[in-house]
Amino acid sequence: MNYLEQLTLRLAEGVGQLPESRRLRHANFLRQAQRADGGFGGREGASDLYYTGFALRGLAILGELHGELAERAAAFLTAQLSTRVAIVDFLSLVYGAALLEKLAGVDVFAQAPAGWREAVAGELERFRRADGGYARTEEGAASSTYYSFLMALCQQLIGRQPADAARLADFVRSRQRSDGGFVEMAPMQRSGTNPTAAAAGLLKLLDALNGSADRIVDFLADMQTDEGGLRANTRIPIADVLSTFTGLLTLTDLGGCDEIDVDAARRYVLEMESAEGGFRGGVWDEGVDVEYTFYGLGVLALAAGPRND
Repeated sequence: MNYLEQLTLRLAEGVGQLPESRRLRHANFLRQAQRADGGFGGREGASDLYYTGFALRGLAILGELHGELAERAAAFLTAQLSTRVAIVDFLSLVYGAALLEKLAGVDVFAQAPAGWREAVAGELERFRRADGGYARTEEGAASSTYYSFLMALCQQLIGRQPADAARLADFVRSRQRSDGGFVEMAPMQRSGTNPTAAAAGLLKLLDALNGSADRIVDFLADMQTDEGGLRANTRIPIADVLSTFTGLLTLTDLGGCDEIDVDAARRYVLEMESAEGGFRGGVWDEGVDVEYTFYGLGVLALAAGPRND
């Protein structure tokens, strides 16, 4: 079972422990967010693969990805197969398709040409750089910690293992700084919660943590604010729901939840919950969307489930 499948199962188990009224409220919010073309969008603009991916992940952990909604979403994904998209959108497409096939029995890639997985794997390697990591774009000169993680996830989803895993692990380790956290790009010195979560996730996927867990846990523990949530980095004084999810997920994976107040993180996220369904991104945010709804549900799921397994 790949990384994203394991994560979906874990979150679904935790969400299943939430009150039914809360689950129904957020399921209704996500269902109502579906557009006429079957996709989902952000707060502005048309449907896109990125937000559709988050909506499908949210519906999946709520146990609501089935029926007509799933068929319409599959039609939207199928219509995108002939378009060239950014890697983050491609991951959303492939993972959304995997969820639809597993949970709703709809095969988005039924009409894809034979050998498409091999072709995709070859395309992904065009993003590989000399340091072992992957760039954000084919033209990009510098490797990205986050996009290297996305590439490895994509490779798993198409049934491939990351190429030259040892060199990829060495690249990730080069992004760790003295505070135990990781940076997104090589020149950076200030670690961030989200690149640290991406790095830890990639090292776990590669089975290459090699004793670095304690330093990562110490860094993330320092990111919890008085609000209860986690902040993106030390220059930002307030928490956000994204960083709270990625940080809590990483601490859970590394057995480090005892180093923070998990109940305070849960209370923080509940303050971002809308009574009509959906979650805001933080105290500064005035609206809700499908992406932050997935992150909010994810935090509640992690706080409800086993914390140090």
